[in-house]
Amino acid sequence: MSKVNRAVIFIADGTEEIEATVTVDVLRRAGIEVLVCGVSIEKVPYYTCSRGLKIVPDSILDFDPINFDTFNAVIIPGGLEGSKILSENDQVQRILADFYAQGKVVATICAGCLAIKTAKLFNKKGVKLSITGHPSVKNQLKDDFDFLSDRVVSDNHLITASGPGASFEFAFEIVKRMTGIENARAVAAPMLLNFVVDE
Repeated sequence: MSKVNRAVIFIADGTEEIEATVTVDVLRRAGIEVLVCGVSIEKVPYYTCSRGLKIVPDSILDFDPINFDTFNAVIIPGGLEGSKILSENDQVQRILADFYAQGKVVATICAGCLAIKTAKLFNKKGVKLSITGHPSVKNQLKDDFDFLSDRVVSDNHLITASGPGASFEFAFEIVKRMTGIENARAVAAPMLLNFVVDE
């Protein structure tokens, strides 16, 4: 029986829409099941992103039953307001920590990388994890992590990216990790990307 790849992406009011929608789209093209999960105090019909785009979630944390054991990746998009909501949510923090401890993919982009710190994802060997994120949050992270200027950084199963313009590279890094390079290249070919999906 083949392994089913499933990812959950958390969104909130103020989430950066490019980062969220591009990632969901690319992963679904790659055959990965993606659950768009909203995070809010109240059950709402949609979330308003940082530039006004409205996204209807598949489910809402704390309101809908979700078995996170069936997922093998968790994704946190940026957007200053959205990433603040997500990074400060206790349940999101626990899910990130659990996924990281189990060796599952944990992926954040832009200001979403703040969730890495609040979830206390630190290398137990005493070596700083290598990450990237939006320059606006660098000062909040540089003491605890090796904060790089790269567009996308992979440190084992932790994947981070710098901002909206790196959304496609970010998404394909997740696809490579979850489904392999050949599938990533097959998905990329008809999309006419301006970069090469490589090892």
